[in-house]
Amino acid sequence: MSLHRVVALLNPPQSPFELACAAEVFGTVQQDMPARYTFRTCAERPGPLQTTVGFTMLVDAGLTALQEADTVVVPGWQPPGAPVPPTVTDALRAAHQRGARIVAICTGAFVLAQAGLLDGRRATTHWRRTAQLAATFPEVQVDQDVLFVDHGDVATSAGTGAGIDLCLHLVRSDHGAAYAAQIARNMVLPPHREGSQRQYATQPAPARADESLAPLLEWATSRLHTRLTLTRLAEHAGLSSRTLARRFTEQLGTSPGQWLLGQRLDAARVLLERTDLPVEAIATRVGLASAVNLRRRFRAHLGTTPGAYRRTFSET
Repeated sequence: MSLHRVVALLNPPQSPFELACAAEVFGTVQQDMPARYTFRTCAERPGPLQTTVGFTMLVDAGLTALQEADTVVVPGWQPPGAPVPPTVTDALRAAHQRGARIVAICTGAFVLAQAGLLDGRRATTHWRRTAQLAATFPEVQVDQDVLFVDHGDVATSAGTGAGIDLCLHLVRSDHGAAYAAQIARNMVLPPHREGSQRQYATQPAPARADESLAPLLEWATSRLHTRLTLTRLAEHAGLSSRTLARRFTEQLGTSPGQWLLGQRLDAARVLLERTDLPVEAIATRVGLASAVNLRRRFRAHLGTTPGAYRRTFSET
């Protein structure tokens, strides 16, 4: 299998965190995992490049590196909305036209918008900058309340940590849920967040330890094969159904039902990748009741069928 070439396009002053989101997911070689990606950086002007936190990094490649990229990542851009040199936008458009996937983390969305790659499309960026993005680029459909938006050829994420969510989502799309889960475990990350989740909790104050959903989520994840209704979840948590639904919204940015469905689909994906169990048996194991229901959910949420997914990502 040929390695997927990921190139990060940097600009001074560069945020080290946004860059690290992509570098950790695509550029770290794990001893217990087969390599699937190569990772390098480039800039309009190679050489010393200032960061937002004071130190300087050395970038040895120019824009010609984008000509061989399978995925181009723009990990933030400072200041947001500043004019992007035509050489950069031309290079991004050329990469996109020849089939490269173009990905923006946080304020990198402004660069994609200036290149015209977001015209007529949904996109997101850091919640502090969504109004600016919408006002500057009215042809872009800015969604201020999601973690990331992926169109296949172009993707954008909200700020900081949402960049990791998007990068792991891209790995799942490229190589399956099990491979992406291994990367997440090595990064000591919790189960992934779906792109449709909110960027931040509705209440800024952190939950008290006794209000954390973590114990309930762990309990539910180990019982996906059972009937997990909102009432049953609430009873186990010792809460009313209404209070539990509110805490899901506050802490996870989604509903209990949507969270459960995401967990069940992820579990089904791993079983399809790693076992030869019949689809009917997998549907039962993950709590989706029947092969018909599993196929319907796969089609609606993943745009494919369990059989096609297995043929693409099977490890057996």
